Amino acid sequence: MNLETFFAENRKCAIAFSGGTDSAFLLYAAKSYGCDVKAYYIHSPFQPAFELKDAKRMAEQLDIDLTIVACNILENEQVRSNPVNRCYYCKKNIFEKIITQAQTDGYPVILDGTNASDDVNDRPGMKVLAELNVLSPLRICKITKTDVRRLSKEAGLFTYQKPSYACLATRIPSGHRIEEEDLLKIEKSEDILSKMGFQNFRIRMYRYEDSVAALETEEGQWKYAYNNLHKIEEKLSPWFDKVVLENTYRKSEIIF
Repeated sequence: MNLETFFAENRKCAIAFSGGTDSAFLLYAAKSYGCDVKAYYIHSPFQPAFELKDAKRMAEQLDIDLTIVACNILENEQVRSNPVNRCYYCKKNIFEKIITQAQTDGYPVILDGTNASDDVNDRPGMKVLAELNVLSPLRICKITKTDVRRLSKEAGLFTYQKPSYACLATRIPSGHRIEEEDLLKIEKSEDILSKMGFQNFRIRMYRYEDSVAALETEEGQWKYAYNNLHKIEEKLSPWFDKVVLENTYRKSEIIF
């Protein structure tokens, strides 16, 4: 099956829209193939401000109706306690809200942007899609992340080169209770580092001490982070006392 066939068979759809590359392209494809489509964005403490900004911008660019659904996900104790399968409980809560609102609006078919490159076995939240009958057209049509970026660029979507972004809750070690104040200081810290030129990075709560930030960088920015560590610590000092550099390629840490 290809996307044209999929949307010929599904003429009226609601899309769970994160503001990211995959769901943005899915919105574009649905609109391009004449689907009656509506986008739903979940606004919760787990999403940084720039994601909502990007979602609004893309919906405006595509002239698609965007509904913002408020969700205080931290009211769900199964999510807030942060077990290893937190993603399952979180995604279930989110999609139940989207489904309820979409069905009220007259959109019975719910889609998400999971693509053919996503590892189902590594994502506990993926189980929710099957349980709630959420369809993933990109995966069904065997469209990979590389395909999405290429096709998005050809379509003129600004999201074509947007880095992959996991929600703020992934910055908190499993078993560590999630507090909104921790999410906020992580968001503010990442915003500062983004302005310093960092890309494809994460600020994580250090697994041993709450007052320590773990900066995880890609290989190409390891040296830059190392050489500017004291400047980074100074800029993050309103929220963290120390910074730990973690490199996922070298599997090493340096504590200053």
